Amino acid sequence: MPHMSRSALLARAERSSRAAGTWPPISPSRSLQPHSRSRTSSRFNRGRPGGRSGQRGRRTGFGSWIARNRRLAVALLLCVAAGIAVQELTPASEQQVSVLVAARDLPTGTHLTAADFTTVEVPPNLASSGALDSVGALVGRQLASPLGKGQIPSETSLLGPGLLIGAPVGSAAVPLRMADPSSIQLLSPGQLVSVVLTAAGSYDESRQSQVLAGPVPVLWTSAQGGKPGEWLGTGDTDGLVVVAADPQQAEKLAGASTQGKLFFVLVSP
Repeated sequence: MPHMSRSALLARAERSSRAAGTWPPISPSRSLQPHSRSRTSSRFNRGRPGGRSGQRGRRTGFGSWIARNRRLAVALLLCVAAGIAVQELTPASEQQVSVLVAARDLPTGTHLTAADFTTVEVPPNLASSGALDSVGALVGRQLASPLGKGQIPSETSLLGPGLLIGAPVGSAAVPLRMADPSSIQLLSPGQLVSVVLTAAGSYDESRQSQVLAGPVPVLWTSAQGGKPGEWLGTGDTDGLVVVAADPQQAEKLAGASTQGKLFFVLVSP
């Protein structure tokens, strides 16, 4: 190949470049500037947390963590699902109401004081109708039946008209004086008895006995330890029994003690 001068070589290169559409040629200094700017921008973007490369890095890091801890991720998801299910299946808590209950075991005949009761919170369905919610309605009254610790008092637990709650219409509370006061120890409220009258006869006549009423439930007895006259209005309560009787039975029982001696017979329910 013949030796060509530098100017000839440049002219030949110019013609080739024009023919290829790449003229004017890019100088080395210009070709380096965009490359340097691009490299600097890339370094800057990599350092910024909001750049696309940072977001891709975070996504890639989370995905790799899931891949490494797949079992842990599944367990966490199952725990969340179980918590949601329990929350959906658990019924809403009911509104609580305040009621009075016995603070200790109270035997029959107890004269009630404020210290005998305390207040607790219970669901509304446990607050029975007729329950007493005021200490003032209880203080000074007497129990007709035992009241266990935690039980709710009501009118049916106390001496007075409340003893006839639930009895048939027209029922009356009839006091009777038994001929044998010591036999009262065998009775308790709620027990069924038949009342027997033994009429007094002459010396040559045998005594006649007849059943005046029965079976009738016992409401109260003098053996319950009540103070004399608190409910019946008399100071002489020895041997007294109060029973619930219908109008016909009450008519026979009223004043029966003046016709003879009264006894009772225990009746099985």
